Amino acid sequence: MRIDILTLFPNMFQGFLTESILKRALDKKILEINIIDFREYSPLNNKQVDDTPYGGGAGMVLRCEPIFLCLDEIKDDDAYVIMLTPDGKTFNQKEATVLSQKKHLIFLCGHYEGFDERIKSLVDLELSLGDFVLTGGEVPAMAMVDAISRLLPDVINDESLESESFTNNLLDYPNYTKPKVYRGLEVPPILLSGNHAKIKEYRMQEQIKKTKEKRPDLITKE
Repeated sequence: MRIDILTLFPNMFQGFLTESILKRALDKKILEINIIDFREYSPLNNKQVDDTPYGGGAGMVLRCEPIFLCLDEIKDDDAYVIMLTPDGKTFNQKEATVLSQKKHLIFLCGHYEGFDERIKSLVDLELSLGDFVLTGGEVPAMAMVDAISRLLPDVINDESLESESFTNNLLDYPNYTKPKVYRGLEVPPILLSGNHAKIKEYRMQEQIKKTKEKRPDLITKE
């Protein structure tokens, strides 16, 4: 998969791309991520990318020319353009799964008072991380790219993905490791039994119980 992230603050992504599972996916060429400073596409001599809004109002608005010119250069037939904005639908695991099937994703990170509305004519999907406002789209881009990338083949083993939270609308089951007893807290005996059928049944029961207690809204989803 190829992912292009359009941003005014490329240095924010340095640690994100050089650590942990994402770095390994990049090293193994499973994933290609390009961080693009769209300020470089401004046609103005001072590389300005924002301006005051027509009609007045607070803040500055991102001009359309840099985004249009950048997408003219990097879009291909497989490109799927995502605008990160509080107006978008809320990102979730189901959306991550759908997007992990794409070949080329382009994320537009906003700043200031938002995008010139005409930029939306180039966009396939508007996404939000949740019902709150951030200073820019970089943090949502990192969160979404991480969630999507880990679903690609050979990034994480299939068994781990199958038991994760939100699979089949259930939260993950509780996990334990050594020591068996610590400060009076014991590992459930069933996990030490070696009976894999019983362990599987126990874990499913715990998933249902945990979901009902913490996220009952997930149970009612189709």
